[in-house]
Amino acid sequence: MCKYNNKIHLCMFIVLLLQLFSRTAAQSCARSCGEKFNTCSCHATCESLKDCCADYKLFCLDIEPHSGSLLGGTDFKILNATFEQSINLTCRFNSEILTEGYVDENGVGHCITPLLYESGWIPFEMSTDGVNYDRSGRWLSVHHSKLSPFYKIIFANATQWQYYGTPNVSGDLKMIWIPSLIKAERVNIELWGYNETGEAYSANWEAEWKYLYTVGRDVPNNGVFSFTPQIAEHSYSLWDLGSMRVSPSTKPDGARDVNALWSGAHAIAWHLEEAFRKDSAGWALEKCINWDKEEKAMPNFLTEITDCPCTLAQARADTGRFHTDYGCDIEAGSLCIYHPGAVHCVRAIQGSPEYGAGQQCCYDSTGAQVLTGDSIGGSTPDRGHDWGEPPYKKPPRVPGFSHWKYDVISFYYCCLWSDNCKYYFTHRPSSDCRTYRPPRAAAVLGDPHFITFDGVTFTFNGKGEYSLLHSSDYELSVQGRTEPMKFENGTVAMATRLSSVAMREKDSDVIEVRLRDQVDELQVLMNQQVLSFSEQKWIDLKGVFVFSPKPTDVTVMFPSGTGVEVRAGGGVMTLTILLPHDLQNHTQGLLGTMNDEPEDDFTSSNGVIIPLNSSAQDIFTYCAGWAIRNETSLFTYDSTHLLNEYYYAPKHDPSFIPNFSVTEDPEDPLLEPTLNLCAGEGASFCKYDALSMRSLEQGNATLLAYRSHTSTKKALEPVQSCGWLSPPNHGWKEGTLYLEGATVTFSCNSGYRLYGSQERTCQAGGKWSGQDTHCVAAAESASLLARWPFWGFAAQLESQNKAATHFTKHIRPVSQMISR
Repeated sequence: MCKYNNKIHLCMFIVLLLQLFSRTAAQSCARSCGEKFNTCSCHATCESLKDCCADYKLFCLDIEPHSGSLLGGTDFKILNATFEQSINLTCRFNSEILTEGYVDENGVGHCITPLLYESGWIPFEMSTDGVNYDRSGRWLSVHHSKLSPFYKIIFANATQWQYYGTPNVSGDLKMIWIPSLIKAERVNIELWGYNETGEAYSANWEAEWKYLYTVGRDVPNNGVFSFTPQIAEHSYSLWDLGSMRVSPSTKPDGARDVNALWSGAHAIAWHLEEAFRKDSAGWALEKCINWDKEEKAMPNFLTEITDCPCTLAQARADTGRFHTDYGCDIEAGSLCIYHPGAVHCVRAIQGSPEYGAGQQCCYDSTGAQVLTGDSIGGSTPDRGHDWGEPPYKKPPRVPGFSHWKYDVISFYYCCLWSDNCKYYFTHRPSSDCRTYRPPRAAAVLGDPHFITFDGVTFTFNGKGEYSLLHSSDYELSVQGRTEPMKFENGTVAMATRLSSVAMREKDSDVIEVRLRDQVDELQVLMNQQVLSFSEQKWIDLKGVFVFSPKPTDVTVMFPSGTGVEVRAGGGVMTLTILLPHDLQNHTQGLLGTMNDEPEDDFTSSNGVIIPLNSSAQDIFTYCAGWAIRNETSLFTYDSTHLLNEYYYAPKHDPSFIPNFSVTEDPEDPLLEPTLNLCAGEGASFCKYDALSMRSLEQGNATLLAYRSHTSTKKALEPVQSCGWLSPPNHGWKEGTLYLEGATVTFSCNSGYRLYGSQERTCQAGGKWSGQDTHCVAAAESASLLARWPFWGFAAQLESQNKAATHFTKHIRPVSQMISR
């Protein structure tokens, strides 16, 4: 009987063991990337947690390169996996666009990226049999002009290409590329055209890339091609905007989604019809007039674009709403060729609400806005935002190319190929800064010190995860994680630092920025997956943009205009949050209620307000009340340490009691150098950190961070503008600054007399002093003088009426539109 029972037990054990093996074997990552199972994981955190399913790398794909042009043609390889050359490897992007892949002689799988009409992360799937797409990854589609020149065709003389056929411009055209990026010994050189067709702002408005013809066939892939342009057949010469493409000669003409390199968009002057070469100015004028008619039939987008910042300092500090226009970048030493007189330009990051239009703002060496009413170096708004506007794909939101279609090629028609800029200026007037309102800034710095939006300063050295900023109305949340600091000998100090910041707006991707193990480097995660900035510094994501020019700097930008800047330095993280005025009275959290009333900044999560002069212990208790919950946490817990210290532990660690103050002991050898270092604004924070951490370097880092925040606040101080003033007819003006205190003087041409104010000053209320200025012919001045009281009154009324319509938002049109 015993033996019989033993056999039953053994059988039961074997059955259970087989069931366990069966369940484990079934937990494959095929079609399951991002999921977590009981025994293993296919989630991005599995590698750091060391619980990946056995086939994770085979089905959740890493690729190289991971980014490339939205025009497609990039050949990327699949890492960490090998394949049989006989398989049918195909790739599917966005669940719908199929491209052929291949396996090379080393067993490495390759995919070719398709032509897309959008930027950002594009999901893709891979199949080894052409039927089952059970492997997946993601591809970063990039605005073509933001690519490194290494990854595109370069024109040897861009000016010759763009003006070919105009007077005195002819000869051979030359283009160059990196041959190794095309996996072929011989290539074809093709011309593709871009257009947008259908009724504007309707469901049938579509973007189109079309193969036109082959310029060079079966030429050596040596990276250089020259040709003498010929006038195209009539049907092709109607296309005046397009790109060149180099692709393997083994592929059919115009084959889509094959390994290829592209040039940037350009005006295809070199193939236009005979009429253009005979009279380019006349041909262009006709095109310009037609564009003028089309613009008049389109909705007016000017009323909804944001105004420009008044000063260069504001433009550079308002990082939540404006970003550098790379064609005129003071940091890069750009010559601003297309904006003479300007030293720096920025673009509005977000497109306008309804039409997705863009804004550009340029500034001179004094920091003043350059307006096209005064200079061709001024800036213009765009019907098509140069960087595109989500959801992309359809006009006028296609990154780069919609902008060329509606704002750049028209500039060629009206201003570059002919001298008829008045048409262009009518539809692309510059914006001044009369309605601009700078954002408000709050900061967390040092170990850590807080500066609220209303300017309240305090120190909170708790350990845990806390709500820094929350706005339920805007569905905006920024959370901070703090961790204990360590002395140089490795022992724990009774002070903390900000170690990670996580954020989200509405249904955007969750962005987390945290300190890496390497000193003063930041790591960025999107939805718990690490982002790499090795190939691109700017990444378009769902409902958010992220910019990281170097490992110590990250800027996150949300559609509301909120900007989050994270900087690493001195072993700590510094956080700055910029909020637009729209969020006034809509914030809560450790950074206070933004309402110009500092007295309520210490408002707890349940609405209780404690006084600003509360003790350090009471402030500590108040801050602890802003600890988040696991249910609301945006953080990633991808290590045993993070799980134990923050996920399974209390969100505010009650056992960590910091030093609430530091003693300035005269016998302390560090005191005197600390006092010498920590002087002026930020001295108290500097002394606290230097003495508590026993480090002058720490104190200095805090001092510099505090002063940087002070500089940002100063740059963002409101500036009053009175708006642009025009020179009188038959006269001129001196002065192109239109901010409070600025003076503009007027003079008349010979034979004319000045009536009205010769000098006008911008006043504190945003209005110009004096009366409108007019220049009147001397022969008419006597009769005019007799009617002067009435005439002056009528002129003043007319001026007020014009001001109500013309200067409310916009000034004179922009004379320049090509710094793309």
